[in-house]
Amino acid sequence: MYDSTGGFTAGSHNMEFDTRNYEGKIRMNNVWILAQTDTNQMPPPVLSEPTDSESETTMTTVASDPNTLEQDTQKPTRSPLMQFFPFILIFIVMYFLLFRGPRKKQQQHKQMVQTLSKNDKIQTIGGIIGTIVDIKDNEITLKVDESNNTKIKILRSAIGKNMSKD
Repeated sequence: MYDSTGGFTAGSHNMEFDTRNYEGKIRMNNVWILAQTDTNQMPPPVLSEPTDSESETTMTTVASDPNTLEQDTQKPTRSPLMQFFPFILIFIVMYFLLFRGPRKKQQQHKQMVQTLSKNDKIQTIGGIIGTIVDIKDNEITLKVDESNNTKIKILRSAIGKNMSKD
């Protein structure tokens, strides 16, 4: 029998036809249609029991597609770890971009503020440039103008960069 893949399939089809003999009685005949593919492998025949007490034992061949052997072999399944690998990779990249980078910059700023000393020239986050005159716990006194001897007090967190070290 011709299939949709463009070849013939092996198998048989039992078709019953209504035939009349010379006496006008209806007699059913079995007509078998056999077809074979170009492969040399034929499936083993399957025997079936007779459906009628008058009929003789019939042999039925199970239809099979030669491509079924290739389709039955399953592709190896990927492990769950490999299925979630892209998500794990995205999470790692996001960690470095969102958490690790700013934390590293914060630590560098904290270390720079801890190492400040008297007479260092600094710039505040507001853009004021001055020289450190006095350092207390969380307060730093800056000398902003030499001629007027102008001093301001700022917090350690307001320091932008140490211009003496750069």
